Amino acid sequence: MHNTRKVTEDIVWLGASDRRIELFENVYPLPDGMSYNNYLILDEKTALMDGVDESVSAQFFENLEVALSGRILDYLVVQHMEPDHCACIPQLISKYPNLQIVATAKALQMIHQFFGLDLEGRTIAVKDGDDLKLGKHELTFVAAPMVHWPEVVVTYDKTSGALFSADAFGSFGAMSGNIFADEVDWERDWADEARRYYVNIVGKYGAQTTALLNKAKALDIKMLLPLHGHIWRRDLYQIIGRYTKWAGYIPEVDSVAIFYGSIYGNTANAADVLATKLAEKGIKDVRVFDTSKTHPSELVSRAFQYGTLVFASATYNAEIFDTMHTLLVDLKNHNLSGRKVGLIENGSWAAVSGRKMREILDSMKDMEVLEPIVSIKSALDEASYQELEKLADALEESLE
Repeated sequence: MHNTRKVTEDIVWLGASDRRIELFENVYPLPDGMSYNNYLILDEKTALMDGVDESVSAQFFENLEVALSGRILDYLVVQHMEPDHCACIPQLISKYPNLQIVATAKALQMIHQFFGLDLEGRTIAVKDGDDLKLGKHELTFVAAPMVHWPEVVVTYDKTSGALFSADAFGSFGAMSGNIFADEVDWERDWADEARRYYVNIVGKYGAQTTALLNKAKALDIKMLLPLHGHIWRRDLYQIIGRYTKWAGYIPEVDSVAIFYGSIYGNTANAADVLATKLAEKGIKDVRVFDTSKTHPSELVSRAFQYGTLVFASATYNAEIFDTMHTLLVDLKNHNLSGRKVGLIENGSWAAVSGRKMREILDSMKDMEVLEPIVSIKSALDEASYQELEKLADALEESLE
């Protein structure tokens, strides 16, 4: 049976959730599954805003048929060509012979790349600032390249004030009937997954996201309709404010996150000792993460969240410990910048992890490495314990 909800009187949500999927893009863990949204505008002309992932296509086609209620589908707006929103294009083309595909020239090229379809006479190429009238609804297309694919547009409906925002403002996690952010405790249950989604999927492209946010300021936006996660019809500042920070690499929490890579527990012990010293200084919300246990997508998210970071690594094969190296390279690849950083290295005979961690950090933008870099030989002793105290003092000062 169909599973739809009205967003407005003539905009219908056709989404579905996949609770079986374990990895998004075959990389990011999804303990709570994933939601896939798309929307149908019912006017003199009908317009489907994006397609859907193959895993939920059966539900989608049933929803679409019910929502159309016997009408034809006039337009499919392809805001970007990622397969989790476009797997059903061949079926839509076959099912609706008069369907016109509305997309950028680059997206139309990608449709051919993915499916090899002959779409001659069935496409409308649009660019930034172009309009499409459906009747009383008038859609304006806003280019959003690299948020997070190069051909992305978002679509503003002048009539309702809805911004169909493609992958922007989305989140990991399946939904459960409550498709609006004001129907859930979003701050408690969804904010962390929204950050993990943004940081890992879009985080590299902060400048491009900021450009989109600046374009959005010129629009009278009353609703945000993303392709994943909840629809925003109230308190839009909650998500827009976070995107402004994330895109600018501005931390949310003025405290210390400590990440360690430890073999036999001695580096982990140093991380815990440091965390206790910080707590004794009155620093709240200190977090400690084991890079061997916590998935890199979560670690990267937390590094974006916190303003001051500590990396503690054993020396392993004359290199940075494997999981710590993965984290640091991931942070570099996601363009994290503007953090104050403490370093702890450990090595029983040739401690080099501190130097090598610093080399990666020095290749990143505005990463200030605090002194001292604590060096441990096998386990904390009195000398390295004193250095750890000095690092705690430097971290405290960095927060003032």
